[in-house]
Amino acid sequence: MQINGIAHIQLSVSDLPRSREFYRKLFAFFEMSIVFDDATTFYGVGGKTGIVITRADPALGPFNQRHVGLHHVCFRLRSREDIDQLHAFLVDIGAPIVHAPEDGPWAKGYYSVLFEDPDGIRLEANYVPGKGNLDPDVKLPLGVP
Repeated sequence: MQINGIAHIQLSVSDLPRSREFYRKLFAFFEMSIVFDDATTFYGVGGKTGIVITRADPALGPFNQRHVGLHHVCFRLRSREDIDQLHAFLVDIGAPIVHAPEDGPWAKGYYSVLFEDPDGIRLEANYVPGKGNLDPDVKLPLGVP
């Protein structure tokens, strides 16, 4: 059986109102609809993608991408220009940029921007032309998982 994508990803954040402000801007930029918004949950859907934001248990400490669990979330965009536009938007809203748009070794034509939400959860957006790593003639460079 082949899956039909990922229905949603849920992120736990330390300060829901602060994160809601960040994700509301990001969801609007990505043309995602807010389908649920209350005191405990903020949920956006668009582009066959759902992102749910809820408050973390403060006793469990801050996010660390090297702990067991989530490392980062990567959104797929439709063009290099979309990556550049997203980068300009992120700079405009003051999002921490880990790396500006750059080419990468992960697939032929891989182009991405890497940034963080208010809790330091890493978010990436990439563009890969054609079939990317599903192209049978394309091999990843040695050392790239």
